[in-house]
Amino acid sequence: MTDTSLIYVCGADEAGRGPIAGPVVAAAVILDPKRPIDGINDSKKLSEKKRNALSLLIKENALAWAIAQCDVDEIDNLNILQASLLAMQRAIESLSVKPELALIDGNKLPKGLSMPARAVIGGDAIEPAIGAASILAKVERDRQMLAWHTEYPQYEFDRHKAYPTPRHLELLREHGVSPVHRRSFRPVRELL
Repeated sequence: MTDTSLIYVCGADEAGRGPIAGPVVAAAVILDPKRPIDGINDSKKLSEKKRNALSLLIKENALAWAIAQCDVDEIDNLNILQASLLAMQRAIESLSVKPELALIDGNKLPKGLSMPARAVIGGDAIEPAIGAASILAKVERDRQMLAWHTEYPQYEFDRHKAYPTPRHLELLREHGVSPVHRRSFRPVRELL
């Protein structure tokens, strides 16, 4: 657990490493210990309704929060791991309050952070600030995929959020590659 003598500890996480379209979105959150939020957990363990409700509570009650991303071109140029780390670095560095420590979900740290950082494997389930970041990132990424669904309804992004489900792969073969598909990912690359 986090050293409680530190005042400004941020958690950072990303959403969207596995999908084959759309950005990878990251969030960073500094929770306010005076305004605890019940129910924060790994975003993947929460229903969409619960995530959306918690996202609003986090934004209202956190000391600071920020969301950043890497787009499809950056993902294809860097690779998904480096793009995820860059998106987290962007989110952390754009917080309105500078953290004394950044807790990063996973086993790798973003480069170039202006504060000490620690990688926490499974952090979204054990560190509330990382869990909060995972919720903000997931809600924002899902919102963007719903917007892409409006532009490209033939891919049904509203249903699978661009994960490579059998249905998504079938639609990809049927309609070809859209501008928001990640060309460096094998199912997409094989169709080019």
